[in-house]
Amino acid sequence: MSTAELPKVKKHTRLEDVQAVILGTLIIALGVNLFTHAGLLTGGSAGLAFLIQYSTSLTFGQAFFLINIPFYLLAVIHFGWEFTIKTFLAVFCLSIFSDVTPMLVTFDQLNPIYASVAGGFLMGVGFLMLFRHNASLGGLNILARYLSEKYGISMGKFQMIIDCMIVLLSVFVVDYTLIIISFVGAIALNMIIAVNHKPGRYMGNV
Repeated sequence: MSTAELPKVKKHTRLEDVQAVILGTLIIALGVNLFTHAGLLTGGSAGLAFLIQYSTSLTFGQAFFLINIPFYLLAVIHFGWEFTIKTFLAVFCLSIFSDVTPMLVTFDQLNPIYASVAGGFLMGVGFLMLFRHNASLGGLNILARYLSEKYGISMGKFQMIIDCMIVLLSVFVVDYTLIIISFVGAIALNMIIAVNHKPGRYMGNV
């Protein structure tokens, strides 16, 4: 098929972008709730927010929102205002949803391994929705996207390495058995991204 015969890529509408940000962060918030209930951790800005939540009086949503503030300047410089605004809205939505979800969803019994795998998959799917609509959850996601677009480095593989490093740093806050289980969640999350988010594969306008 010649270049002229290739189907024209349709741009996402504003309504599609809004639903992706809302649904994506709702899905991630459920994964965060699974992790929080089981006392697990993940990497990136979310991992730091978990550490702050477990060691201070701040909620995950409050800590996550504060951590991401310094990264907005980097986002504006490298990806422009549209990406930055969408990312800010995604961070804001997740901060709200992650604090509201425990009021709506509770668990009488939750196996930590299940929470790790299911929570990791849920967050990975949510991240994927945001990435495909030119948004992220800030922090290391911005750096991961920059390295992916500039140097072709896999976002999933890069984030998996960083996430595992952050989980290791949590040894002074969380029991070591939960840290080991958290590694499973980090792998599950980033496996979704590594398999499904590759340059040129997605036909939507991101």
